[in-house]
Amino acid sequence: MAELTWETKKAISPSKAVLELDSVIYPQGYGYPQDKPHNRVILGDNLAVMSALIPEYEGRIGLIYSDPPFYTNRRYPARIGRGEDSRRPSEWELAEGYPDHWSNPNAYLDMLYPRLVLMHRLLAPTGTLYLHLDWHANAYARLLLDEIFGVERLLNEIVWVYHGPSPIRSAFNRKHDTILVYTKSERYTFNVDAVRQPYDENTVKTFASSARAGFGKVPNLERGKVPEDWWYFPVVARLHRERTGYPTQKPEALIERILCASSNADDLVADFFAGSGTTAVVAAGLGRRYITNDASWRSLHTTQSRLATRTIEPFVIQAVAGAEHSFDTSGAASQQTYRTPGPVKLARADNQLVLSLDDELSTRLEYWEVDPDWDGQLFRSAVQVGRQRNKKTIQNIVQLPDVPGERPVCVRWIDVNGERTQLQLARPKN
Repeated sequence: MAELTWETKKAISPSKAVLELDSVIYPQGYGYPQDKPHNRVILGDNLAVMSALIPEYEGRIGLIYSDPPFYTNRRYPARIGRGEDSRRPSEWELAEGYPDHWSNPNAYLDMLYPRLVLMHRLLAPTGTLYLHLDWHANAYARLLLDEIFGVERLLNEIVWVYHGPSPIRSAFNRKHDTILVYTKSERYTFNVDAVRQPYDENTVKTFASSARAGFGKVPNLERGKVPEDWWYFPVVARLHRERTGYPTQKPEALIERILCASSNADDLVADFFAGSGTTAVVAAGLGRRYITNDASWRSLHTTQSRLATRTIEPFVIQAVAGAEHSFDTSGAASQQTYRTPGPVKLARADNQLVLSLDDELSTRLEYWEVDPDWDGQLFRSAVQVGRQRNKKTIQNIVQLPDVPGERPVCVRWIDVNGERTQLQLARPKN
């Protein structure tokens, strides 16, 4: 078997890394505060994250979807403006999204290879890996996966086809990605009936009109057919309801087909290049447990906001201990108890606690959340508010759950630049 080699290729062993717990999120207050979370959103370099997961999860993850950088040597900005005209890109408000820039092919392979090795170790014996790339690096990746999984473990090479404008005038427009599907062993999950789709209307008419159609083979037209290995789904830029502004976001229908085909209810699904968090959102909607991870604070907060406002299963936020990340809340604001906090107001109305943000603050926020019974250590989020993409302001008034006792209320928010602020508010007297 051919093997891909390069000057800096080396054997892989997990690093020593530990995950620290930052908070527990109870989406829309469901299960607060007693339900035990089984899902994880993790901030940090995925090589360290997967290393930290090996002791607990080696051989236990049923499906991994991986959408790593494509080796495009580009830097992708994120849209952070709200209420903008999608037809006028020159007017969009942009910020740094994530880089996909490498000094040479060896540097890219040095990134990809050890991560694929650890994904293989984390997969269950019946598990499946879906690796999503495009023409820039899929040939390299296939040789690496042949080495790691075995050439006989290639299940499919799926082509995702889409359309849209392109500036290319010197070649055919490049309008497809490649998804390489490898299984850990000859025993794997594939739910054929869960992904069937209706036959084309012309096919149905043909079989209805001629007994010779299909050369004597008559399919079950009502049951539908198994999709081919080329799939058409619109890109997210054409799906207004799904858009988060995160660059290279993938459509939910694409991920849903993958999860329906290669996992079952309550299976553990993982995505270590989380991006906008689509895998976790779809997994939660399908009744799967999930681990999702990215090194970007924008990815984490986009994922957290989508999960908190669209799902009901609790999840934890974790990070690699000792790594640089945006979880620092050690500023002066978090060290004080505010009774008249200025931009934030906590009051009692009709025997109900109401928390409000002033208009100026709310125009700068991407997401905010509240722990109504702050113990000073672990943040337990019972109320979450995410900004809707087509709105210029965020909801700035919420009612809090009725929690007995006198412990303070804690508020966290994320602004458009990714800075996190935490305030502790004294609970008003009855």
